[in-house]
Amino acid sequence: MAAEEVKREKEGLIEFYSSYRELFEFFCNNTTIHGAIRLVCSRNNRMKTAFWLVLFLVTFGLMYWQFGLLFGQYFSYPVSINVNVNSDRLLFPSVTVCTLNPYRYHSILSDLDRLDRDTQQLLFSLYQYNVTGVQGRVPTNRRRREAKEPLPFPLEKVPHEEGSHRVLRSLDSGTDGYTMPVNRQNWNIGFKLCNKSGDDCFYQTYSSGVDAVQEWYRFQYINILARVPKDGNVTTEELENFILACRFNEEHCMQAGNYSHFHHPIYGNCYTFNHNRSDSDTWSSTMPGIKNGLTLVLRTEQHDYIPLLSSVAGARVLVHGHNEPAFMDDSGFNIQPGVETSIGMRKGTISRLGGDYSDCSEDGSDIDVKNLFNSDYTQQVCVRSCFQAEMVKRCGCAYAFYPLPEGAELCDYDIHKTWGHCYYRLRNEFNTDVLGCFTKCRKPCLLTDYQLNAGYSRWPTKVSEDWVLHTLSQSNLTKRDGVAKLNFYFQEMNYKTIQESPTINMVTLLSLLGSQWSLWFGSSVLSVVEMGELVFDVAAISLIVFLHRYRNRKTPSVEETGRDPTPVSFAATERRSSHNPHNIPAQNQVSVVADITPPPAYETLDLRSLGGESSRSSSIRSHVSQRRNSNWRGE
Repeated sequence: MAAEEVKREKEGLIEFYSSYRELFEFFCNNTTIHGAIRLVCSRNNRMKTAFWLVLFLVTFGLMYWQFGLLFGQYFSYPVSINVNVNSDRLLFPSVTVCTLNPYRYHSILSDLDRLDRDTQQLLFSLYQYNVTGVQGRVPTNRRRREAKEPLPFPLEKVPHEEGSHRVLRSLDSGTDGYTMPVNRQNWNIGFKLCNKSGDDCFYQTYSSGVDAVQEWYRFQYINILARVPKDGNVTTEELENFILACRFNEEHCMQAGNYSHFHHPIYGNCYTFNHNRSDSDTWSSTMPGIKNGLTLVLRTEQHDYIPLLSSVAGARVLVHGHNEPAFMDDSGFNIQPGVETSIGMRKGTISRLGGDYSDCSEDGSDIDVKNLFNSDYTQQVCVRSCFQAEMVKRCGCAYAFYPLPEGAELCDYDIHKTWGHCYYRLRNEFNTDVLGCFTKCRKPCLLTDYQLNAGYSRWPTKVSEDWVLHTLSQSNLTKRDGVAKLNFYFQEMNYKTIQESPTINMVTLLSLLGSQWSLWFGSSVLSVVEMGELVFDVAAISLIVFLHRYRNRKTPSVEETGRDPTPVSFAATERRSSHNPHNIPAQNQVSVVADITPPPAYETLDLRSLGGESSRSSSIRSHVSQRRNSNWRGE
C-alpha cells in the first residue's frame, strides 16, 4: 500500500522525461516506424547501431527528397486533358454573309470618283493599262481641275538596291516620254510615308503590283470613309436584293427578328443570322443533315462592284458564336458564284482551368483592355480593342475598321497629316507583338469552336438552269453566275468536349505522400503524429533547460548572501532536523527554500548529465527525499 501511495504521489497529471536519452529510448521502443527499434536493441553492438543509424538517416533523407519532388510537381500546377463525346440537342451557331460589294455612300461619291480617276492614271503610268470601266459621275471641267491635284502619297517604282534611300518616281515622270520599265525582279511598287518632322520616312512596298495597287487604294479609301457623316448608315432595304431565299429546318426565315445587319468597309453589306438572341429564340438542331440546317440563296451579280477594292466575286461567309462579333478578315471564306456550297459543321468545346493552372480569362474583366465591341470576350475582340486604343493614343485618331472609342474621331489626312506613317508603324509593332496586345489578351477559359467541311457542286445544273433562273426572274437573273446557294448543317449530333483537370490535386498529393511514407518506413498517419510528438518533446526539454539556466544566472546563490533563510512553512521541520544525528549541511537547508520556486511538474527531470551531481537540482531532490523519509519515520 505504501509503495502504491508513493507512486501515486510521484505521478502527476503531466509526466515528462528526465533526459534526452530517456526520451530517445522511449521513442525507439514504442514507435510504429519500422527500423527505429533497431537503434536501441543493438546498442551493445556499436557496429550494428552505426549501421542502422546510417540506414535510418539515408532512408529518411530519400523519403523527404521524394516529398520535395512531389511538392515541386504539385506547385507547377500540371493539368490533364479529358476528352468527352456527348450527344444532345445542339444550338445552331451564328452565320454571317457579306456581299463583297462595298457601299458607295452618296456623301463621298465625289471623293470616290477622284480616287478612281487617280487610280486610272496610276495604272496607265505604271503598266500602260487604260481603264475604261469606271463611270464618270462629275462634270468634265471639274474632272480636269481635280486631275491637276493628285492625291497625296502617290505610288512609286522603288528599286531594290536603293534600300531605305529610295529615289522618288512620281506618276508624272512616266508620262514625259520616259517610261520606267516595271520588272518584278528589279523593282518594287510602294508609297512613301513620313512623320510630322520628316526625319523618319519609309516605303510601304510590295513585290506584286496587284497587291500594291489594292493596298494603296485601300489606304485612300479608309481615309475617305472618315468623311462619311454619322447618319450615313446603310439601310437594310437591300436585303431581298442579296438574299433571295432563306430556310431553317424547312421553315421560312426572312423575318426581321432572325437577322441583323452591318456594313463592312471592304466586304460590303453583311447579314448575320441567329445572332444576339435569347436562349428561347436561338435556333437549335435536333437532327443532322441539310434539311435540318440553314439554306440561303444569294445574288452574286457584280455590276456595282468597286473593282480596285474587291477583286473576287461571290460572297464572304463566316460561322461564329452567338454573342461574338464577325471578324470577316480572320476566319471568313469566300464562296463561288454558280455553285452550291454545303458546309458541314462539327461542334467542339474547350474548357480551360483558370487561376494558377492556366493563363486564361473567364470574361475579360481581369484584363486591362476595354472591350469596344460590346460583345462576349474573345482574344480577337481584346487584341483589336487594344490596337484601337493604341491607335488613338499614338496617332490621335481611330482606325475605320474597328469601333470608334468615345471622344475619338476617324483618321483623315486632311486633319491628321501623318496618320498613315503612324498606322503602318503601329501595325508592324502589333504583328510582332511589340505592343504587347497578344500578351495582355489571354485566351478565354471557355471556347466553343466549329470545325467546317465544305462540299461543292454546280448549281443550277444545265438541265435545271432555265426554270430556276426563270423562277428567280423577278430579280432579273439571266446567268447562273449571278446566284449561289449555301447550306449549313451539323454533320452529326455528337460533339467533343476537351476539358482540363488538375493532374495532382490535394487528395492525390496526400495519397502520394502517404505512399512514399509507407514505402520507406512502412508506417501510417499515426507515425507522423509520433514524429510530431517527438519534435514537441525535444523542444519542451530544450525550453526547460534554457529557462533553468536563465534562472540560475538571475538568482544569486545563497553562499553569496551569507544568510540561512528560514521559511515559516518549514519551521517545525527545521527544528526536528537540528536534533537529527545526520544533520544536513547548510547548503542543503538553503535548497529547501529554492525548492518552493521551481515548476512542481518536473520533479522527475534528471539533469545530472547537464550540471553534475553537485548541481542545485540534485541537491533539491536529495533533500526533499530526506525530509519525506524523516517525516514518515516520525509518524
